[in-house]
Amino acid sequence: MSVESFDPADTSLLEVTNDAAEHFKQQLAQDAKGANAVRLSVKESGCTGYMYVLDLVSEPSTTDKTMALGNGVTLLIDPASIPVVRGTCIDFVSQGLNRQLEFRNPNAQDYCGCGESFNIV
Repeated sequence: MSVESFDPADTSLLEVTNDAAEHFKQQLAQDAKGANAVRLSVKESGCTGYMYVLDLVSEPSTTDKTMALGNGVTLLIDPASIPVVRGTCIDFVSQGLNRQLEFRNPNAQDYCGCGESFNIV
């Protein structure tokens, strides 16, 4: 099995803030199945077109792109999703009592009212 890597300094592909990386680290530490990486993909869904999918996984698929985050977490990116997520910044934000991942995607043109799905340019 081989996993293709890319230069993590290439922020034109994807940026993950320290807060988001720490959130991923906490999620992996709490995973009962022993996952050791986070996989990002998109799927067609919702009223607008696409939705982000984050899975905790134990092994990469043979085609996943890998991105080592500064805190020891490995982010795997589904290569078919790269055209949709290229340039996205993933952040973990707190607003009052709410905490959530936020995807700032320069390719997203429209969002549905509930915030679950988006359309690309």
